[in-house]
Amino acid sequence: CILVCALGGEGGGVLAEWLYTAAVRAGHAAQATSIPGVAQRTGATTYYIEVAREATVAADTAGARPIFSLSPVPGAIDLLVSSELLETLRQAGAGFVNRERTHVISSTTRALTVAEKMAQADGRIDSAALVAALQRQARGVDLLDLAALAREAGTAISAVLLGAIAASGVLPLPRSAFEEAIRDAGKGVQASLAGFARAFDRLAEHRKQQLDAQSMIAAALGAPRAVRGGGAPDAALDSRWGGGDAAQAAAMAQRVRLANDPFALRRHARERVAAYQDERYAQLFEERLSRLEAAEHGAAKLAANEAARWLALWMCFDDIVQVAALKLAATRTARVRREVGAGPLDIVKTFDHFKPGVPELAGLLPAGLAARLIAWDRQRIAAGHEPWALPLKLGTHGLRGALALRFVAALKGQRRRGQRFAQEQALIERWLAAVAGGAREHPSLGLELACCGALIKGYGSTNERGKENLLHIVDHLAFAAADLRGPEQRAAAVRQARLAALADDAGVALDATLKGHGVAARGPREQVVRWFRRRPTRA
Repeated sequence: CILVCALGGEGGGVLAEWLYTAAVRAGHAAQATSIPGVAQRTGATTYYIEVAREATVAADTAGARPIFSLSPVPGAIDLLVSSELLETLRQAGAGFVNRERTHVISSTTRALTVAEKMAQADGRIDSAALVAALQRQARGVDLLDLAALAREAGTAISAVLLGAIAASGVLPLPRSAFEEAIRDAGKGVQASLAGFARAFDRLAEHRKQQLDAQSMIAAALGAPRAVRGGGAPDAALDSRWGGGDAAQAAAMAQRVRLANDPFALRRHARERVAAYQDERYAQLFEERLSRLEAAEHGAAKLAANEAARWLALWMCFDDIVQVAALKLAATRTARVRREVGAGPLDIVKTFDHFKPGVPELAGLLPAGLAARLIAWDRQRIAAGHEPWALPLKLGTHGLRGALALRFVAALKGQRRRGQRFAQEQALIERWLAAVAGGAREHPSLGLELACCGALIKGYGSTNERGKENLLHIVDHLAFAAADLRGPEQRAAAVRQARLAALADDAGVALDATLKGHGVAARGPREQVVRWFRRRPTRA
């Protein structure tokens, strides 16, 4: 009994057809059905295949015909195959994985759910915890970075899954039966066979390494040791780093190094600030950190080290100049070509869609002009119109689109004279003054206020909401009632408020936390109410 779980567009139906064909070619009776469904990502469809354990005997023999089921039964699955780690756990949570019976083959690749993407903080589920839960529930587990293998072979993940299934030994079918099933399909044969072979060899090699390691352990202990197939390969440990992609794994390794080395973090942050604007802006970054260090007691400089990362991100706020520069980056072009599988001589056309509004354009204008433009847009909105925006579609692969973005990216000098730059610098100074003031009172208060820099992220309404939350915490919680509460108590209150602000977008948890500490909740935000005439219904 085989349950195949695939996301939309991954060829789950092709994989099910291959499994059915391979079983029939090997002389086994089989049946395949599909169960359409919707998951939290691109939509998932599960495929169910049953294969008779023994080869088919003569049709006239009494009792020889197997009876197949049309749908999977929880706890009665021999092999669960999945192309995404959390989808695998979802099926396990539904009861389809049995500790005594089910062998699981899954990719360590993650496709983030909507809830993970919407989180204010890092909302990603820990892949190591998912792997550990899966290993506790299944009879055996084989985990590979199947998406990376598919990219290497230039094929769909369905072919790689088939290779892993063949190498697992769960099905009573020879390798040749699977390969002949691919050839019978007649589409993308060479690429599919290449992906099949990569997964088969990789899993076989991993199995051999496991057996050798367990044999060495058994020999060292001086006692025989039963070997059970399964276990997470090293790639599973790196699944949280982007599914094993070399560039993403290298980027995550750099983040780990920077997190453990504050001096390397500062150098990296300074380089980012200089690339964003200029050397003078990078010197301002260093001056701000020096002020925090002077305010701290002792040599640890915890608040300054923590503030460095968030200060660099805040100083490099997103605007249309930064967006244009990122769109033209060589690394972005290389990533796009890699994602679409383009060869060295292939032509890739890239179209970028933009919709800048009044806030984006006003951000580059002097304060007087920006205020007039924003007031005009607010009048339009109050009159019932949509906020003004300019939809654009640029072919950035061509000269015209590239020159348009290059012109916008060259407006770094204008950024300093714009309204947005002045506003952001003023807010940054308010936050840094609070961090320095807290550090003078107590190290923990300064550190917690520095951590509040994590509230500033994203763009548009998300960015504005984060700044409002930070200023509310600073103004009403960090130094309120200082004569009644000590700095350590206020530090704990700031920490609770920060975590509450990151918990949900609506700010319900933050308001509850503020009220719990005797602080007024945030006031309601003004919203335009738009009324629409109801059209008369037609008979």
